[in-house]
Amino acid sequence: MGESTAIAWTDQTWNPWRGCTKISPGCENCYMFTAQERYGRDPSVVVRTKTWGEPARWNRAAQAEGRPRRVFTCSWSDWFHNDADAWRAEAWAIIRSTPWLQYQILTKRSGRIAGKLPADWGAGYPNVWLGVSVESDKFLWRMDDLRKIAAAVRFISYEPALGPIAHSLNLDRIDWVIQGGESGPGFRAQDLAWAHDVRALCAKAGVAYFFKQASAPRTEMGIDALGEIVREYPTPRGARLLA
Repeated sequence: MGESTAIAWTDQTWNPWRGCTKISPGCENCYMFTAQERYGRDPSVVVRTKTWGEPARWNRAAQAEGRPRRVFTCSWSDWFHNDADAWRAEAWAIIRSTPWLQYQILTKRSGRIAGKLPADWGAGYPNVWLGVSVESDKFLWRMDDLRKIAAAVRFISYEPALGPIAHSLNLDRIDWVIQGGESGPGFRAQDLAWAHDVRALCAKAGVAYFFKQASAPRTEMGIDALGEIVREYPTPRGARLLA
């Protein structure tokens, strides 16, 4: 956790808290639960971590490099989990104070986003990308919740892809789509036709498309399963640093 990550679409990960509860089929084989159990921890208990000083250090390094860093936030939990309500305001303040970091916040709890944003959110913090997980067409409603929120980048993570979504996918006000098959023991198969269809929709709509991987026993297998490596990034709306 932190300085390096196997997650291809980010540079680093920050977990101010860890632990989560499963709420939809995409959670079934979540790597976090396996990893935390390996460490002898109860993954269903949300606890505060000791990583709160890391963003300030990364921000100084990014500023010295003159290049913003992407930070996937809560890879071992959910930013909007109700058990983290007591700590979130403090975490928002850290995000606000580290403008050289682009925080990628992904949630399955889309209905909680609007009520848990900071008071000064306005048109959105320019260094926060907000996303929702959509593993099948049964969860496209999460995108409707996301569309209501102002954000520098709105994105969806179609991972693990558990069913086709292109037939009813509405990309209005969406800037980025990440798609990936499930990885790890007992992975559920992704039909590559689903990926080709979503990629075509993104191209037509001018939405950045990132194909993370095919379904496989390990992460980063089959990254060229579409015949080439397709890893596009969005341009943040109002791309600037916080004052």
